[in-house]
Amino acid sequence: MEVKLEGKHAVVTGAGKGIGRATALALARCGAKVTAVTRTQADLDSLVQECEAITPVCVDLSDWAATRAALQDVGPVDLLVNNAACADLQSFLEVTEEQFDRSFNVNVKAVLLVSQIVAGGMKERGSGGAIVNVSSQASQRALREHAVYCASKGAVDMLTKVMALELGPHQIRVNAVNPTVVMTEMGRVSWSRPDKAAAMTARIPLGRFAEVEDVVHSILFLLSDHSSMINGVTLPVDGGFLAC
Repeated sequence: MEVKLEGKHAVVTGAGKGIGRATALALARCGAKVTAVTRTQADLDSLVQECEAITPVCVDLSDWAATRAALQDVGPVDLLVNNAACADLQSFLEVTEEQFDRSFNVNVKAVLLVSQIVAGGMKERGSGGAIVNVSSQASQRALREHAVYCASKGAVDMLTKVMALELGPHQIRVNAVNPTVVMTEMGRVSWSRPDKAAAMTARIPLGRFAEVEDVVHSILFLLSDHSSMINGVTLPVDGGFLAC
């Protein structure tokens, strides 16, 4: 299946590393004009060195006012990938207000705001579009020491469904992908201990964690016309974890 996105403008948040970076590069290879959003300028600099066609935007998405200012002139957007997220892990009894607010500001409020900005333009132009929110298997399955992360991703799933319901009549499709552990640089560090990894992979019928490309391919599919009748889904990219 070939994905062609010539003439499309895509915005990717959390584009400095991991899934977001790989998604931005993949979109550019598919012919889209790409705006990459992240908070670390060095990551943007290296991304642009890798692909000069990508337009960088440096902003901390946890800052509502700064995000609106940074994206208000981003121009007509056809495709949006809300990938930016943080994962401050702690047991339920140890969660602090600061950790809760940071997680929800980045994982939920930023999705809401960026989507409002982009979808508002889509609606005004009457051009339709596609939005993919990067959620997690943790939205649908409780994981120890993931209380706030699970709650924030659960919120992303329901926000995705409401967005699909309200934006669908304007031909704006909204879906989510829900990966298992993904072997990004951060994922390899977090899950490199054999006993910890074995306990999780034992619960995945395919017996392995996801690679970045597994998630990127799913995002590209949901952004493309190949999924033109798919709206409001939360797509597990988990090797069967949620089926068990």
